[in-house]
Order: sequence, then C-alpha cells, then structure tokens
Amino acid sequence: MSATEQRTREVPADGRTAARTRGLSKTYGSGETAVTALDSVDVDIREGRFTAVMGPSGSGKSTLMYCLAGLDTVTDGRVWIDDREITGLGDAELTRLRRDEIGFVFQSFNLLPTLTARENITLPMDIGGREPDPEWLDTVIDTLRLRDRLEHRPTQLSGGQQQRVACARALASRPKLVFADEPTGNLDSRSGLELLGFLRRAVDELGQTVVMVTHDPGAAAHADLVLYLADGRIVDEMPDPTAEAVLERMKRFDPARQY
Repeated sequence: MSATEQRTREVPADGRTAARTRGLSKTYGSGETAVTALDSVDVDIREGRFTAVMGPSGSGKSTLMYCLAGLDTVTDGRVWIDDREITGLGDAELTRLRRDEIGFVFQSFNLLPTLTARENITLPMDIGGREPDPEWLDTVIDTLRLRDRLEHRPTQLSGGQQQRVACARALASRPKLVFADEPTGNLDSRSGLELLGFLRRAVDELGQTVVMVTHDPGAAAHADLVLYLADGRIVDEMPDPTAEAVLERMKRFDPARQY
C-alpha cells in the first residue's frame, strides 16, 4: 500500500468516534484578566484515523488536546472518550482513564533514566498491575525497530531512539487514543520524519487513533485530516493534506509569521 493510498483510506463504515466534544470552552483567569483558550468547540475525532491540530501560537490547540485527554478541566461543555463522558469524572477515575485508555507522546521524552527501554515501555501497565499482551508488545517493538535497544537505558539511546521508546510506551497498552504534542520538536529532521512514519504506521497497520498537535506543515501532511484553530475556535479543516497546501492555509490564519 502506498503512502498516498494509506492517507486516503475511507473513514470506518460505522463512522465511530474515538473522542468528541460539544460546546467545549476553557477560560483561564477571571474578570478583566480572563483569557478564553477555547470557545464553544465541537469536534469529532474519528476512530482509526490520524488527525493533526494546527493553529497560531495561542490558538488553543494544546488546550484542546489536554481537555480531550482529561489532563485539564473544562469551563463549559462536554467531552467523551469513546462513548464515555469524562467531564465531571473524579481524579481517581481520570487517572485510571489516562493510564489504561490513553497514550501520550510529548516533545520531551519523559523516560525514567534508571529504567531500561523495555521497562520504560511497560511502566504504565506495571503501575496499573496489568500484564502486557506479549504478541501486541512484540508487534509494537518490531514496528518501532527497538528490538536491539530494549536493555539500553535512555542515556545510551539517541534522541530519536528515546522518542521511539516514548512512542512504544504510548502504544504498548493498545489505548483507545494516542495524543502527541509536538512530538518532533526535539528531534533532528531525519529522526522527526522517522517518528512521523511510525505514527502513520500505528494508524495504518496497528489500527490506532492518533491526535497530534503540531506547528509543522510537513508533520501535518502525515495525517488524514488537519483541523485549524484560531482564537479558540475550529475555523477550517483539510482532508488528505499536503505540506504545500497546509503551508498556504496557515499563512491565511497567521500572516504575520514567516513560514
């Protein structure tokens, strides 16, 4: 299957959503100093798809991801993961949700230096008292080409290898959703392209759902759909993006920035 064919796969026939929001608003502060990060956002994240979220600095893209993932509270509106509403859940329930059903890949690798790559990968499941599915874990490790690095500690790995370990950790429990916040920000161009290819394969070959916040048109071009935020609202979307088309669209929303 070619990369183009992969990116243009049909939405699942049942149109299932892995996450969705209705009337989602988030305000920081109060009174005259209040800042509206999200303003009544409705969004559907399709299951088994790769969605990129873009927008100018301060547009609310990271806030949207944090609210979808249950990492931040909402001021108004509702959020669902699968068919379960998560707004209003207590801290313990949200902790279990994030541990068992959501994977995270951040710009900083967040690996524990005293643990091997294998131990870092299985850490969330170890904390939750869950045994990994050996077949799935092997699939993730081989997909990310980490087989010969499993006994190495983070200081013995390159930046790209560390981010691949972080990606494997996010995928190891087979979560409903994988959130990636600027995952290539600390990587050189080659390692960044490699990681994006792995996220693409996680969707196409492993059936994962990935939501990625990025400012990079080249990174967004790996997605099936790009959502554009401006002033806390979704103002546009682009299916089957290319880097050139994303770049041109971003110039409309952020003309002051030199891309």
